[in-house]
Amino acid sequence: MQSVPVLDSNQRPLMPTTLNRAIRWKQSGKATLFYKKGVLCARLNVEPSARLTQPIAVGIDPGSKREGFTVKSASCTYLNVQTHAVDWVKDAEEASTNMRRARRFRKTPCRKPRFNRKRGGIPPSTKARWQWKLRICNWLTKLFPVTAFVVEDIKAKTFKNGRQWNVMFSPLEVGKQWFYSALRRIAILHTLQGHETSELRNQLGLKKSKQKLTGVFEAHCVDSWVLANWYTEGHDKPDNTKLIVIVPLRFHRRQLHRFQPSKGGVRSPYGVTMSEGFKRGGIARHPKYGVVYIGGASKGKVSLHSLQTGKRLTQGAKPTDIKFLSFNSWRLAEVGE
Repeated sequence: MQSVPVLDSNQRPLMPTTLNRAIRWKQSGKATLFYKKGVLCARLNVEPSARLTQPIAVGIDPGSKREGFTVKSASCTYLNVQTHAVDWVKDAEEASTNMRRARRFRKTPCRKPRFNRKRGGIPPSTKARWQWKLRICNWLTKLFPVTAFVVEDIKAKTFKNGRQWNVMFSPLEVGKQWFYSALRRIAILHTLQGHETSELRNQLGLKKSKQKLTGVFEAHCVDSWVLANWYTEGHDKPDNTKLIVIVPLRFHRRQLHRFQPSKGGVRSPYGVTMSEGFKRGGIARHPKYGVVYIGGASKGKVSLHSLQTGKRLTQGAKPTDIKFLSFNSWRLAEVGE
């Protein structure tokens, strides 16, 4: 049974409803159906009959490559989400550092080296990972009246090569605490250790797949479901194993030009987020390719990509044929039953 998030006229989340009821609301003019970041939602055009809500928890299973999120109440599992982690920032930072150092050896105007402003705080790669988790959580709170977050607590190794390190020396621990403090400002936060999640999963007779990179419920969402069910209770086995897979889109915002010069020693500009007036990553409709997302641009033409696979469909779309629908920063596909 598919659940549809319900919002009031002021975009405040209410308790979800069924797909059939949402269709009846649309036919009677009581609600308007629309997509919010790829998820079908219903916006009421009238005052809701009640605003009472049940406790809803978001279970979070962090990971280095894939991560699981589950939105659940005592009566129903509303949404399972598996996301790809943001894992390209470290390599990008290393490349930009090497290019900056190389520029200082060339006979070209350049600024003097500044104080190392990266020392202290959260490294960019670590912060990008935890910011991505927070973006998903904020998106879910705009769809559902979330009561609590339940996160599987991950810990950094503090003993290495015979030396004991301060736990807060690890960027993982610093980023994790930053993430937890942000969640506490949104709703109640609970954390469970990895062995506690495993015990809960074994008590319910559930198994976790060892193939962590596959887009199946047992890869990560089984743990996020167990965490959410620990808070809301109500089920002895998952009632909804269908999930959506979200892949973040990578944008080149701050790169001034290409690393390698073209003919004549000219470095062409590189690193914008607009394509012929359209925001890159935005969802658009094309008469031939249907609903797509916008990629790069060249010689007055725009690249269009598939929302499900990310495959480039064309490089020669005319801007006049494109109808922009909404801003977007990830691509989404539904899998499972």
